[in-house]
Amino acid sequence: MADSKENLLLFFDRPTEPCFMQKGEDRSTFQIPDNFYPDKYKAVSNTLANRFGADSKSIPVNEIALPNLQLPMELPFNNQFSLFVPKHRKMAGKLIDIFMGMRNVKDLISICSYCQLRINPYMFNYCLSVAILHRPDTKGLDIPTFAETFPDKFMDPKVFRRAREVSTVVTAGVKMPITIPLNYTASPSEPEQRVAYFREDMGINLHHWHWHLVYPFDAADRAVVNKDRRGELFYYMHEQIIARYNTERLCNNLGRVKRFNNFREPIEEGYFPKLDSQVASRAWPPRFEGSSIRDLDRPVDQIRSEVAELETWRDRFIEAIQNNAVLLPNGSQMPLDEETGIDVLGNLMESSIISRNRVYYGDLHNMGHVFISYCHDPDHRNLEQFGVMGDSATAMRDPVFYRWHAYVDDLFTMYKSKLPPYGDDRLDFPGIRVSSINIESPAGANTFATQWEQSTVELSRGMDFTPRGSVLARFTHLQHDEFVYVIEVNNTLAQAATGTVRIFMAPTVDENGAPLTFEDQRRLMIELDKFTQPLNAGTNTIRRRSIESSVTIPYERTFRNQSNRPGTAGSAQAAQFDFCGCGWPHHMLIPKGTPEGYPVVVFAMVTNWDEDKIEQDLVGTCNDAAAYCGIRDRRYFEDFLKPNMAIKQCNIRFTDATRVRTQQG
Repeated sequence: MADSKENLLLFFDRPTEPCFMQKGEDRSTFQIPDNFYPDKYKAVSNTLANRFGADSKSIPVNEIALPNLQLPMELPFNNQFSLFVPKHRKMAGKLIDIFMGMRNVKDLISICSYCQLRINPYMFNYCLSVAILHRPDTKGLDIPTFAETFPDKFMDPKVFRRAREVSTVVTAGVKMPITIPLNYTASPSEPEQRVAYFREDMGINLHHWHWHLVYPFDAADRAVVNKDRRGELFYYMHEQIIARYNTERLCNNLGRVKRFNNFREPIEEGYFPKLDSQVASRAWPPRFEGSSIRDLDRPVDQIRSEVAELETWRDRFIEAIQNNAVLLPNGSQMPLDEETGIDVLGNLMESSIISRNRVYYGDLHNMGHVFISYCHDPDHRNLEQFGVMGDSATAMRDPVFYRWHAYVDDLFTMYKSKLPPYGDDRLDFPGIRVSSINIESPAGANTFATQWEQSTVELSRGMDFTPRGSVLARFTHLQHDEFVYVIEVNNTLAQAATGTVRIFMAPTVDENGAPLTFEDQRRLMIELDKFTQPLNAGTNTIRRRSIESSVTIPYERTFRNQSNRPGTAGSAQAAQFDFCGCGWPHHMLIPKGTPEGYPVVVFAMVTNWDEDKIEQDLVGTCNDAAAYCGIRDRRYFEDFLKPNMAIKQCNIRFTDATRVRTQQG
């Protein structure tokens, strides 16, 4: 059975090559039934089934009764796929249901072998990934990172021409990494290019893609969608992205992001993604400066929507906040209470099957992405597909992503401001006092050090129809020196206690060099870590390494290689590995800073774990990015964004130098 599970991963290898061709390191081939072959291959099915002979591991595929695949097959094989497009979500939801409904792994392999030859590769990859994540008999499998399977969504297309040359010409066993240039999408004369290292970071975009993989929109099984605090996590994860992006902008002499709150106003920024789709065989369309969103009439996508509809949904969302209640389909009002209100609003904003009133409140967040992604061709007269804002794997590359989400965040903040402030009973931990927090760093006391780093990623899994062999791409990203938090805590209680330690960072000055107001600083707070700490009676010195952050996942998990998965599929050691792909990339934990040292303040707070905790059996070890991604199949610890127990003025010093990542990291 374990071997059968492992065979599912072969569908991620060279995803546009038919599954009857060799897959994986052991050159496996699926021996599919004759009636599974598409019409174009049926005449030569016998030849295809036996073409590899003893050079290939043969995987028998059972013939099963095929379900109705009419809806998923409506998306052409060579088109783009978007979770934000309602029609595409319905197609994906149906295919997820089919995959989830298979009786066992063998039947799942059978239906996958049929679908892989017919279903759009992007949608097939997404739906199979969701199914593997949520089926009880496949949760131990490691889904290859999306950058390995579809590298075209993450890097300069020139890389693939050079990669084909390397794989064809270079002798076996010799690895020649192909270098991806840093900031290749625009020249330095474009001010927004100063933060392209953030927007176009491969790890950040993988995080956004994987988050939406963990939290799908549609499925017949509501448990797949209706995860604990899903709406609150949607709010908090994106709020943290905006806080981080704004801090990066301040480090680069740019003002904080301007909200896209007037839907009739032209979008000042243009974006030319410099990406090609290997599946759709065309370049991603750009957005020119001064473009405006317009009414959509695209029958091919079953989208017909006016900008006024977007404005109506926004007004109704604001009305719910002002009334502190949501209108339900039966006409009654559901109050937005302090415990669940933000979760309810989050599920309205990112509309899914668990929205309390999808008809009335519509699809504001997702359709905002759609309107922007089609502003270059709103009526399909030029036969263009959506821009990068239409894909969760590419959306964060575009400057307008942050303008849109800054406004979405404003709406949530409007609700938050209506809640009663926390009282001392929530803020204080009687008997526990934090006397100081300090940073130990190679750069000096209370100084964070950043620089560039070059790392490599394996491309061969996504190099369809090329000779086999390792193909490495070397990319440059921001990196920081690891450091240690040193927190002094005095426990005056007569007994030991357990605390929850929260650590945040925020800038201290605005774009004009003036001190930030508390409210502005609060909205720029970046969560660095949160962890549980036993506190003995008396003085406690807490030492916490930055690499242990509960916000981030390490490099090896962001760009994890299937062959490095611990244990065997289904083992306790491996059971959490797939979920571990969700989390903020650790190399982007600390903002870039400046050569002279960018001033920041670090906050630390210890609260009562007995009041924070939620009783649950945490299976496995992959809860390291729980702050952004939740805890797999368990309840989520509520975050508190107002730490005020200790403070330290620090700075972030950036060195414009590049180091090469070693095999050991």
